[in-house]
This record gives sequence, structure tokens and C-alpha cells, in this order.
Amino acid sequence: MTDLNKRRLLQWAGIASATLATAALVGCGKKEAPPPAPAPAAAPAPKPEPLKAAWIYIGPVGDGGWSFQHDLGRKAVEAEFGDKVKTSFVEKVAYGDAERVIRDLASQGNKLIFATSFGYMDPMQKVASEFPDVKFEHATGYKTAPNMNVYDARFYHDTYVSGIIAGGMTKTNTLGFVGSFPIPEVLRNINSFTLGAQSVNPKIKVRVVWIGSWFDPEKEGAAAQELINKGADVLLQNTDSTAVLQTAAKNKKFAFGWDSDMSAVAPEAHLASNIVDWGPYYKKTVGAVLGGTWQGGQRTIWGKPEGANAVIKMNDAIPEPIRKKAEEAAAAIKGGTLDPFTGPVVDNTGKERLAKDTKADQAWKDKVDFYVKGVEGKVPAGK
Repeated sequence: MTDLNKRRLLQWAGIASATLATAALVGCGKKEAPPPAPAPAAAPAPKPEPLKAAWIYIGPVGDGGWSFQHDLGRKAVEAEFGDKVKTSFVEKVAYGDAERVIRDLASQGNKLIFATSFGYMDPMQKVASEFPDVKFEHATGYKTAPNMNVYDARFYHDTYVSGIIAGGMTKTNTLGFVGSFPIPEVLRNINSFTLGAQSVNPKIKVRVVWIGSWFDPEKEGAAAQELINKGADVLLQNTDSTAVLQTAAKNKKFAFGWDSDMSAVAPEAHLASNIVDWGPYYKKTVGAVLGGTWQGGQRTIWGKPEGANAVIKMNDAIPEPIRKKAEEAAAAIKGGTLDPFTGPVVDNTGKERLAKDTKADQAWKDKVDFYVKGVEGKVPAGK
């Protein structure tokens, strides 16, 4: 056999072998299995509905004072919790209309409602009994329920410090105070303001004009003018607008901002602003509701020790020794070594209301119904 024939024979043998192998595989049915189909993706868990929370304000949110400051707290909640909450507010709610508004908010699905004025207390408590699954929070009151709490601030911490400033700034030794309603909250502020002023100036006397409203710029301005006409050259208020400060500026007198920073309103007349930061309490409360730890029947009162109160933006016109005394008093109150209501406390009829070296407890503070020595006149009757 020639070499050529051998090569051809080997080629045919290789082809035959490959053909037989392929046929064997086909005959056995051994095909490569397709990859398994992917499992269907799990449906995403439904997003929880946001907590609906509502605020009720006695004045307009643009009042620059009380309602404005509470609304800053509401906005702090939105910033903190994002889409976990859905907030709303109703402004300029009169006491006589509060029950209807609170009930309406509860009926709309709000599960947390804040009522931010003293006169909302009884209407809120009534509605709370009708909506046991809704959580209610009332500012500055004292009545609670299983689903209703009270929160407050120790404003008198700030008024004592402001009193020191006022006592050091007055030229007439007469201070003026524009009051809203003669309730313990406001009377504490008047008395603490007086005690602070007397701590640096024993000659101080304080005159008060009541306007029967929390927010009424016209009445507030008229009351401030009346006090100035009667010799007051430094004014403080427990009302919500900037009218007192503006009236002081027109008369070239001094006054304080109340509830929020009012330093930009009348810088030349503004001695300092007494503010409360409600944001921390609102964030704490909303967080507790979201976390399922909220409890009713509670009363929370924060002040300087908790960082809730502050006297800010002191005027450069305040003499350094007076500024220092005010700052030292603020630090002492914050540190718990000074309480404005430490005896002896004597009313303006000469009656001792708190014995020497006795520190007033909350029950005593809740029942203040008198003027301390140095405040002129009588406390008017009424709530």
C-alpha cells in the first residue's frame, strides 16, 4: 500500500469515528439542560402611612411671637422626620371655637393634636374623651387624661433675668408690664420680673395693664403707651405681638421681645428677647408616638436646665456690670442653684407668701394669685 493510500484510509477512519460519536450522543438524548428561570422578585412591603399631626394656634403664625414660635417647632418636626409625618395647623382659633376645631381635626384622621394656648384646656379634654385612639397635647395647662398630656415652659426663668436688665436700665425706677389674663402663668412672670429687678435695684416699682387677650396689637400698643405715660421707661409683656416693643421705640424707651427673637423689629429699643424653643419637646413627642412609647396623663415642664428657655440678643447699651449679673443669674438658674421663687416672698399687702429659704414647689407656683411687693394695684378677678 502506497503512502498516499495510507493517508486516505486514516482520514476516512477519523471522519467515521466522529460521525459515530455524534450519533451516539443524539441517540441517548443527552442535551445540556437550560438554566433555571429566576424566582419572581418579592413585592416591596407597603410604605407605612405618615403620622398625621396638627397644631392649633391662638394667633396668626406671622405674629412674630407665641404662635410663630410654636410653628417653628412644627417645622422642626417636619425637618426631623420627613415623610414619616404629615403636619398641618389652624391659626387664629378663638377659645369659643376650640372644641369644634379640635373635634374636626380628630375626625380628619389626625392621631396627634397640639393645642397651644391655656384656654384650649377644657375643650381639648372634652374632645379627648370622645377619641381615645387620638393623642392630645395641651400647652401651659394642668389637666391631663389617659390620652392627653400637658407641656409647659418656665417662662419666669427668663423674666427674672430680664428683670435684672430692666432694673439696671431704668431711669425712673418704674417698669411696665402688659398682661394678657390674670392666671398663675402670667402672674408668675410679673412677680419674677419684679424680683429680678429688685435684686439689683430695691427702689423698683412695677405697673401692670391688662388687655384680656393674648394677641391684639392695637390693645397691646395702647397699654404700652399708657404705661409709658405713667412713668414706665422699660416694658415687658406677656402678649404675643411686637406692638409693645414698637411703642417703646416710638417713645424712645426700652422693651423686651417675647416668645421669639424680636431684635430686628426695633433694634434701638430692644433690650433682649425672652424665647422658648418648642422644637425639642415636639420632636421628642412625635418620636414617642412613632416609636410606640407615648404615654398619656403626663405633665412636662421644661426651663433653663433643659435648654428650653433663653434670654437672647442683649443690647450693647446694657452696662457690663448689669449684663454680667444677668448672665450669672441665667447660669445659676440653669445649674439649679437659683430659683426665682425662693423665700421670703412677700405680696404687695405685706403678707408672707413663702417662708425664708423655702423653695417653691410646683403646687405653690400653680396657685400664684397675687402680686409681690413692688407691684402696684390688685390682681383683677377672673381666669
